[in-house]
Amino acid sequence: MQDEQERLPEALRSVAFCDEIVVVDGGSRDGTVAVARGLGARVIENPWPGFAQQRNVALQAANTEWVLEIDADERVSPRLAESIQDLIASAPPDVKVGACARRNRFLGRLLGPSAKYPDYRFRCFRRTGFGHDERLPVHEGLPASAGAAVLEGDLEHELAGSLGEALGDAWRYADLQARHVGRPGSVHVFVFGVAVRPAAKLFYRLVLEGGWRDGWRGAIKIGLDCASDALVWLLALLRGGGAHVDGASPGGHFGSTWGAGERPPKVVAVATGDVNTRRAAAWLAALKVSGTETALLTDVAGRELDGIRLRHLPHVGPLEVLRAMEAENQLLPAHALVAVGRRARVAVRLLPKRVCGAVGKADISQSPAQMYERIHALVRT
Repeated sequence: MQDEQERLPEALRSVAFCDEIVVVDGGSRDGTVAVARGLGARVIENPWPGFAQQRNVALQAANTEWVLEIDADERVSPRLAESIQDLIASAPPDVKVGACARRNRFLGRLLGPSAKYPDYRFRCFRRTGFGHDERLPVHEGLPASAGAAVLEGDLEHELAGSLGEALGDAWRYADLQARHVGRPGSVHVFVFGVAVRPAAKLFYRLVLEGGWRDGWRGAIKIGLDCASDALVWLLALLRGGGAHVDGASPGGHFGSTWGAGERPPKVVAVATGDVNTRRAAAWLAALKVSGTETALLTDVAGRELDGIRLRHLPHVGPLEVLRAMEAENQLLPAHALVAVGRRARVAVRLLPKRVCGAVGKADISQSPAQMYERIHALVRT
């Protein structure tokens, strides 16, 4: 953090419920340090080493079992503050992480689907055993974690207040990322990365993910994201590229760094109506005994059933299930998507394979034990 005297006070006030507040300053030339100390924070002045390194400095300085990480341009909503306190007070020993839904404020308005809301971030976690990957220039947050508690409320992010600021942010992130990716190996790869993929991403996020719902601000946000992706490839070509870094290669920049056999097992089910929802929950509960992560997408309201976390959908259709799966895959990428009931099967049949996991689309005609074996056959290969 540097030169954040204007935005820092609101961020610190939003975490006033914490037992201690540690601020790591990277060399501010304004009144940031004085503001932080004036609001009761313990300030560590450490010359800027990089995003991940600076976060690790803060972790090492903390004295509590649980930590909450936020940036100066983020605010913890009152509901999220309550949910964090509830988690810390009652979390079983095997729950080590809380997933916060981050909501971006862009050009004066909070965004939804155009900024991939809920855009889960793993910012609340037990301090022991966690750290940030210092090889990554950006996107240095903790990776998806099995057994993460899904917190209620939002982590509000002041993304950009003006178009000039938004353009500057897009350039800076592309510039940082381009220094850590390899030069495109062929003309085909370059054209795909700089033109085809950004165009496909624009359509996917604007239409299929519903980014149009956020109006012109959403269209600008998605357009800048796609342009930034193209710029990474262009800069890598012009500069000759850098050394490949795990998780920071073009594949790591544009998608998940999990391999099918590396991530913890997870199965998501889709069901409609009370009867099918209960059938799906019972099937998932039997699978969960084996240690598999589970979730249920349903039009039946509720927080959980038979110990299975529910994600409520007002309507179970292809686009609604697609958006829900995008959110689930932010928490932990799924290995399989199971449909229970005719309407659920129709909705799932129309989904792209990439959101359904390595096992893909299935139903409960196979037993939980058979599903477990299919997933672990992937892990063993």
